[in-house]
Amino acid sequence: MLVRLTIALAFFNFIGLVSARVVLSLYALDLGASASAVGVLAGMFYMFPLLLSFPVGSWADRSGPRGPLLVGSLCGTAALLIPWFVREVPAFYFAAALSGLGLAFTHVTLQNLMGTISRPEDRARNFSNFSLVGSMTNFIGPLIAGFSIDHFGHPVACVTVSALVFVGVLLLVVWGRRLPGPRRTAAAGSGGNPLRALADPATVRMLVASGLVQLGMDLFQFYLQIHGHQQGLSATAIGAILASFAAATLVVRLALARLVARYPVEQLLAVSFYIGAVGFALVPFFGNAVVLSAIAFVFGLGMGVGTPLSVMMMFNQSAEGRSGQALGLRLTTTNLLRMGGPAVFGAVAAAFGLPPVFWINAAMMGVGGVLARSGRKRG
Repeated sequence: MLVRLTIALAFFNFIGLVSARVVLSLYALDLGASASAVGVLAGMFYMFPLLLSFPVGSWADRSGPRGPLLVGSLCGTAALLIPWFVREVPAFYFAAALSGLGLAFTHVTLQNLMGTISRPEDRARNFSNFSLVGSMTNFIGPLIAGFSIDHFGHPVACVTVSALVFVGVLLLVVWGRRLPGPRRTAAAGSGGNPLRALADPATVRMLVASGLVQLGMDLFQFYLQIHGHQQGLSATAIGAILASFAAATLVVRLALARLVARYPVEQLLAVSFYIGAVGFALVPFFGNAVVLSAIAFVFGLGMGVGTPLSVMMMFNQSAEGRSGQALGLRLTTTNLLRMGGPAVFGAVAAAFGLPPVFWINAAMMGVGGVLARSGRKRG
């Protein structure tokens, strides 16, 4: 029951975030916003996760998951009502930040909850299923966003996204009291020092790899939207391209357990980065929706394994009662890159055009592959 409830809460909160990113980006572009302005908008989703992931993880360790999850779901619900009332780009920044505040409370709490309620022998399977929820929402969210925009308009699409997140609020009201309470070792301890873990080289490598994977996936999806918009593709076509990426991550995560049993983690990460580099390099040469969908699918096959691996590894090596803090540190690192990356590359796009953004990211993924292989040699 608790595993199913956790997966349901993840589904409705994550699909709200994925849909919100697409709706607000395309809404801003429709109102005439520049690529750099939309890049800043994308970064706003990760401002609060950057600042609050570690404190929220500590709060979830001390008090249990119900409170953080309820706050996060309410923030996500309220965020996408803002563009309905204020239909101007500056208001979208506030909406994106509030949606990110909801993510700050829900993401680390749900990851920690899944690890806490899982028996050691079931943890890998449950984390794999949790990652499949992310793939499903990445697949369904853009389709919902694109369909809603094309058939009902941007404001109604925002309300639709808000309603999806509100389902999570209802789930917590009805079944939230069944969630576990605080863990005793965490409740009795102090907040801890988030920098202490950085003394472990293995943890640092994990944080760097996790951050590069997440940044690559986010930037690919984000700038693919702008590329498709410049090529004259419809919102539905852009949503379908993004959905093909998500479908690929779903496929590869279904095979994740077998891949881990057969290949070293570092080797999987290196191949993931190299495939990501190829995907980034190819996008600027094509404007056809079918071809871009194929590129996105291959990119997703490569990059889809990094996130669930890093979450499992970080939870397993965390101290007793402090898994929320460990996962919060991981999310702080990834969100630092997620917040700054779109803004930095938005400035690059404004100065030099969109193709260099893809090629610079291709080089960055190649560097990530080299780092992953060097980690294997040191291990």
